[in-house]
Amino acid sequence: MTHLATFAKEAGAHHTRELGRQADEHPPRLKAFNAQGERIDEVEFHPAYHQLMKIGLQGGVSSRAWTDPAGGQIAHAALLYMMSWADSGVTCPMSMTYAAQPILRRADWANGWAESARAPDYDPNAMPIEHKSAATIGMAMTEKQGGSDLRANTTRAHALSDDEVELVGHKWFCSAPMCDAFLTLAYEEGGLSCFLAPRWRPDGSRNQIEIQRLKDKMGDRSNASSEIEYRSAYARRIGAPGRGIATIIQMAHHTRYDCMIGSAAGMRQAVCRAAFHVSQRTAFQKTLIDQPLMRGVIADLTLESEAAIALTLRVGAGFDLSADNEREAALSRALTPLAKFWICKRQPDVVSEALECFGGVGFVEETGMARLFRTSPLNAIWEGSGNIMALDLQRALSDEAVRKVFNEELKRIAADIPETETLASKLRSERPDNLRLFAQQAALVFSADALTDPSLRKMYVQTRITHPTPIWGAFGVQVDLDNPIVRATSWMLG
Repeated sequence: MTHLATFAKEAGAHHTRELGRQADEHPPRLKAFNAQGERIDEVEFHPAYHQLMKIGLQGGVSSRAWTDPAGGQIAHAALLYMMSWADSGVTCPMSMTYAAQPILRRADWANGWAESARAPDYDPNAMPIEHKSAATIGMAMTEKQGGSDLRANTTRAHALSDDEVELVGHKWFCSAPMCDAFLTLAYEEGGLSCFLAPRWRPDGSRNQIEIQRLKDKMGDRSNASSEIEYRSAYARRIGAPGRGIATIIQMAHHTRYDCMIGSAAGMRQAVCRAAFHVSQRTAFQKTLIDQPLMRGVIADLTLESEAAIALTLRVGAGFDLSADNEREAALSRALTPLAKFWICKRQPDVVSEALECFGGVGFVEETGMARLFRTSPLNAIWEGSGNIMALDLQRALSDEAVRKVFNEELKRIAADIPETETLASKLRSERPDNLRLFAQQAALVFSADALTDPSLRKMYVQTRITHPTPIWGAFGVQVDLDNPIVRATSWMLG
């Protein structure tokens, strides 16, 4: 807790949030060549970006889950949640570096990479890993013709030795191209395999990973996202030949968790900003927060934010328990795509309504709401869009062990929260035709269960399950607004 409190003071400081604004307003630039015309494929960042990376990595955003494994996944969620308030763009390389650990640990030859990636430090120098104090790990998976259909990839791996290859192909999306190595997929004789492609070859020369361009994105602008070309780039297989997707899914399992954390953080930040504004603004002789309609909106948004972080932390607890608990491991297989589907989809709606609470000033850049809004759709797309998550949930539940635990949890929740019994019973018996509806309804039940505060849980069940309405603050039943209002505004008293 001491570590979290110390990090909170730094990540939440006005100076750090100002660094986030600067990094977002001064996006990275590609430096493909040096003055001698030699290809260097480097990205130049604003100094604020490097300062934020140092704060996050030295604070353990990428490493804490692995260096302090007792409750480490929950601690990771807390650290990433706080870092996201400063800037969500820099959390992308932090997230990938964190999520790469389970894969890097699969190969003895990658132990050095795993150790460097969990070192709580930031070393931005472009040089071979043996000369650096710490490493960051990225990923390059999707291609133009396939997108989420990774089996449609065309990148090829040409053997150099038993597990060393040269890669030839194009990757349409490679985030954080200044990472020290990238987990990537390519076809070899044994099928689609996973490889680690470093930015430097074993002989110390630059690897042939050419950055074609940086993406001009609507949000998360501080993070460099690129298209890259492998031109006989050196790489080394990690995992079994032909088992690339099965290998990389371990990383995706953790980055999906980070998508939830980022969306929960974005929602909470939007709600807190809106709550502060309406607590200061007066209209019609009253402070806005005291107007009945505004109270309903703020309470409803707060409830959604609370449910998002509660469900996220339930997933994190499952991650912590999975290593020694087969039941939790099976449940985690279903809850991860389920929670990622739901929480990330809720973020744009929450941020949009919070922006509206400001009125016209919310549309002005200086409030920070426009930046939050531009970023809000990202996590629903990254690491698999809604349809992919729904299909992955279906795939998970096709495993009898996973389905058994999932149904047992629904039965337990129905016993604990009787108002959910009808919906939970339907979900237990159903082999859904509409996977998105099934995912939504299941997410509502598990979100209600994750809320431990009795008042919030009751309000959530009333407004999301038994008397749902599509409009924020338009309740179909009498609810107590005081508790969520206090939770949205009590921080202002500190």
